Amino acid sequence: MSKTLKTISMAKMPRRNVLKSLVVAVSAAMTLSTLPINSALAVGDPEKDELKFGFIKLTDMAPLAIAKEKGYFEDEDLFVTLEAQANWKVLLDGVIDGQLDGAHMLAGQPLAATIGYGTKAHIVTPFSMDLNGNGITVSNDIWKQMKPNIPKQADGKPVHPIKADYLKPVVDKFKQEGKPFKMGMVFPVSTHNYELRYWLAAGGIHPGYYAPHKGDTAGTIDADALLSVTPPPQMPATLEAGTIYGYCVGEPWNQQAVFKGIGVPVITDYEIWKDNPEKVFGMNKSFTEKYPNTTVRIVKAMIRAAKWLDEDNNKNRPEAVKYLSQPNYVGADYEVIANSMTGTFEYEKGDKRAVPDFNVFFRYNATYPYYSDAVWYLTQMRRWGQISEHRPDSWYADMAKKVYRPDIYAQAAKELIAEGKMKASEFPDFAKETGYKPAQTEFIDNITYDGSKPNAYLESFKIGLKGKKKI
Repeated sequence: MSKTLKTISMAKMPRRNVLKSLVVAVSAAMTLSTLPINSALAVGDPEKDELKFGFIKLTDMAPLAIAKEKGYFEDEDLFVTLEAQANWKVLLDGVIDGQLDGAHMLAGQPLAATIGYGTKAHIVTPFSMDLNGNGITVSNDIWKQMKPNIPKQADGKPVHPIKADYLKPVVDKFKQEGKPFKMGMVFPVSTHNYELRYWLAAGGIHPGYYAPHKGDTAGTIDADALLSVTPPPQMPATLEAGTIYGYCVGEPWNQQAVFKGIGVPVITDYEIWKDNPEKVFGMNKSFTEKYPNTTVRIVKAMIRAAKWLDEDNNKNRPEAVKYLSQPNYVGADYEVIANSMTGTFEYEKGDKRAVPDFNVFFRYNATYPYYSDAVWYLTQMRRWGQISEHRPDSWYADMAKKVYRPDIYAQAAKELIAEGKMKASEFPDFAKETGYKPAQTEFIDNITYDGSKPNAYLESFKIGLKGKKKI
């Protein structure tokens, strides 16, 4: 048994409970005696055990909060501090310069940094944090102008999904009057930017192009609607002030508009692209190379947290909302967070509808970093000019593999399976998995996305750059 026991150095345990460590070690040894040789503990001790991770105050940071609060990080001998960041740029810079060991990131951030759009750095992700979770909200005045254009159900409530086609007459009126129609999103390479642009373009509203090769990073060339950056927690106040007429953001900031009576969420991203990938856990590539055991252990803890969030038909969500409502995490009222986190979503005040998959953390292989997810984000960067020139399909595949790291994820998952904490059936079949999802069809514009054919996908859009076109 002594060979299976992990050596415990009392001198290196200033923050640990020695008795607890002994109990854990003995328990592990007893468990290992029932397992095949070499089936577990393939991952060694963490090379770095005191870590700081960053996040933005959004409900989809939940896997980090739960991994800490439920002790999953500590189970991996990791002692983690979670620190809210002022905005996405500050967060990314923290990971790049090493002030943060990892962070809750926009899926586009590791990709953009690696290809050199904005700050250049090789950021990778071994873990996808969630599916869905965003919405588009408009001000009460814009909703009043949109509403007559929207078909109604027998009970008088709007037919969903609400397409941007019903916003277009309002935007056209603004243009005729010479007034800019302004909307907010959280960051130029955010899911929110691409989802808002996707929704607008599907309704015939041009969201504008970027031209970084000309020094133009505003993204408003040829725009019918002018999109600009606003940090998520500031969205409701910016809308209320009349600075913007609508926005795309994650929760709880759409539901906050309902509670404050200042706006109406018109659509969720689940309705724009069913089960779309949202945030990722981003890390500097150099960190994963210097601390490979630590990296795998981080992913193990977060996989367990994601499963806890979704297990038994979301039964743990009310407890999760209690954690998230704490000021050190999201800090919004319990009722505001619960409005979307527990399987419902309120659109117009009083129009609460069941959206059980508004937040998905583990179901549908949500945590697996699919190459095809990365390719989709890259296609949208190209569509709107952040990638200025044509790239062959092989380039998209290569960039996806540089940033998304399913190999690290698979190692963590296999460890959890060997330890009896997870079942193989809860993960993709790693022996057969290619990293590309089957062609996806459930988009609001009915266009099919095949991650292995990015240029063909770009050709299918009426609005957007494609082929050799360059601004």
